[in-house]
Amino acid sequence: MVFPQAAGILFTADPVTANRKVLSIDASFGLGEALVSGLVNADIYKVRDGRVIDKKISSKKLAIYALGEGGTAEREIEPERQKQETLTDEQILELEHIGRKIEAYFGCPQDIEWCLYEDTIYIVQSRPITTLYPIPGVNDGKNHVYLSFGHRQMMTEAIRPLGISMFKALFKQFGFTQMSEAGGRLFIDVSGDLTSPITAKLFIKSVDKVDILMQNALYKVVKNKEFMKTLPHGKTTIGMNSGMVTWVFQAIKNYWKNDAAVVTRLMTKNETLLKKLEKKAAGLTGDALFNFVLEGVEKMKHTVSEGYGVVFAGAYAADWLNKNMLKWLGEKNAAATLSQSVNNNVTSEMGLELLDVADVVRQYPAMQTYFEYAKDETFFADLAKLPGGEVVGAAIQAYLKKYGMRCSGEIDITRPRWSEQPTALIPMILSNITNFVPNAHISKFEQGVREAEQKEQDLLSRLEQLPGGKRKAQRTKKAISVLRNFAGYREYSKYVLVWYYWIVKQALLNEADKLVKLGIIHEKEDIYYLSLEELREAVRTSQLDYSIVTKRKADYAVYEKLTPPRVMTSDGEIIAGEYDTGHIPEGALPGVPVSAGIVEGRARVVLRMEDARIEPGDILITKFTDPSWTPVFVSIKGIVTEVGGMMTHGAVVAREYGLPAVVGVENATKLIKDGQRIRINGTEGYVEILSGEALA
Repeated sequence: MVFPQAAGILFTADPVTANRKVLSIDASFGLGEALVSGLVNADIYKVRDGRVIDKKISSKKLAIYALGEGGTAEREIEPERQKQETLTDEQILELEHIGRKIEAYFGCPQDIEWCLYEDTIYIVQSRPITTLYPIPGVNDGKNHVYLSFGHRQMMTEAIRPLGISMFKALFKQFGFTQMSEAGGRLFIDVSGDLTSPITAKLFIKSVDKVDILMQNALYKVVKNKEFMKTLPHGKTTIGMNSGMVTWVFQAIKNYWKNDAAVVTRLMTKNETLLKKLEKKAAGLTGDALFNFVLEGVEKMKHTVSEGYGVVFAGAYAADWLNKNMLKWLGEKNAAATLSQSVNNNVTSEMGLELLDVADVVRQYPAMQTYFEYAKDETFFADLAKLPGGEVVGAAIQAYLKKYGMRCSGEIDITRPRWSEQPTALIPMILSNITNFVPNAHISKFEQGVREAEQKEQDLLSRLEQLPGGKRKAQRTKKAISVLRNFAGYREYSKYVLVWYYWIVKQALLNEADKLVKLGIIHEKEDIYYLSLEELREAVRTSQLDYSIVTKRKADYAVYEKLTPPRVMTSDGEIIAGEYDTGHIPEGALPGVPVSAGIVEGRARVVLRMEDARIEPGDILITKFTDPSWTPVFVSIKGIVTEVGGMMTHGAVVAREYGLPAVVGVENATKLIKDGQRIRINGTEGYVEILSGEALA
């Protein structure tokens, strides 16, 4: 219908950076078919606010033109025109104007096909760009920088509205007041942290313990001086408030007193509180229940904060050991081995205690057969009918009483807990039976203790040979003692919070049952698509516009398919960090070394914990690991994750179990194929793919 002199594609948001304020135009001579089919490289123009900010002029040797009698024909472009710009600046800016009008009409960024005929621009079609990650909904007309909270919490999957609502209420108590939602995830507005050179330096430095790529992305942001000038000065995410000062003083006090009994006292106090809350919640309904939930959120803040002095003391000891052993002895990540089999690590104990459950199950072969087709709804009733079923059922029930509130993605209250879905434990129990002999819990823990003691003796003896060695050895011995006394408590805070989540969830589901009986919702899980306040209002009034639930279910289905960025701006621009790859072998995949050691084995790519059927010699490859993955760690040789840092849960537990681990390996679950033989270097931080064949 049109015989264009030029054609192409116009994106009203930059398809490379996702910046909504940068418009990108691909253009070539003739029909756009040559561009789409890859016959020619297009000119690429970037436009922002009525100004062409970048041009890439390609060599265009071919063009496809429409024939008057029908069909098309390829033609060579004259040499003098091959490097000529397809469009003039005036035409580029006219396309920008048209693109922005179309975008405004449809209300979202557009992918537009256009053509140029006799110097008039024609629009062929326009469709939404569906690959862009949504921008946090802060519309104050100012620029902002957002950090993915999911990457900090090792849970990058989408969260349902009730989960987001609970999570925001909880973490608001801990000072995270600058939270925004986008794509079913939470982001922290860190603009206030970056606007002051002093706070920016301290804040960005602290991020390396969580995610190096996130830290490197933030360094990119602060280097962009023009952008930095546009950021608003405001609140920091967590400032140096009186609470922070108190925790620092407590950490100093705990370090010098080095009293291991303080951990036991804290754990006893927390468990007493949670049992009281559990009992109280059972009798509450309506407004009384929702008041209890919000009051409990505040109680959680106090009970968790009380232990920060212990956590900080243990973290300082680990950091001191790593820095000084490297400086004095050239020993990298010394704290990793020294952290093995510490006491009071509830997450590591969770993995080891499942070995005890496996020991009970292995005595009854009929149980293992039943496990192949077990169903959550009738799990314990079916067990009771089998020989040994009551014994096995009692062992699993005892385990669930202690750890049943856990699950993958546990920061989302809507995720099914092990107590709700006990079959999630089956693959790990069966792997334990296959991979371990009886009583492996004790032997594995004792092995870790021996390795830690051997490492301590080795370090101390080598230090004593140095100038000033006696003093260095004394300080090191003290730091090791502090580390082993306090490091385990690092995992306890999340255990307390997840336990509280489980108390709340059971109470809210009781309210949901009532709403189902009244016909207000169709199934009790519908409450997952309401905020806490919306649910409270539905309970109070016995009314709800159900279309809200329907829409949010559809939105969640879209959000599940998105990959959240670590760092993004209010323009929608995704800021990516990179690794320094100069120190690793060519072709290796870079990451962050979090648990020392080098190991080879079969890559076992696992995206869901319930699919983790591990065999001897396997190396776990997954997107992220939260504490619920710990039982899988017992059976593997090493760990590779796409997300994480030195102080994230997977790294802490990997060190305690003595597993080499590399985290933050981008796209690891796609680049590494299930069954490939790989080598991971948890000391230097990289992964090598050795073979494309699955191991026999």
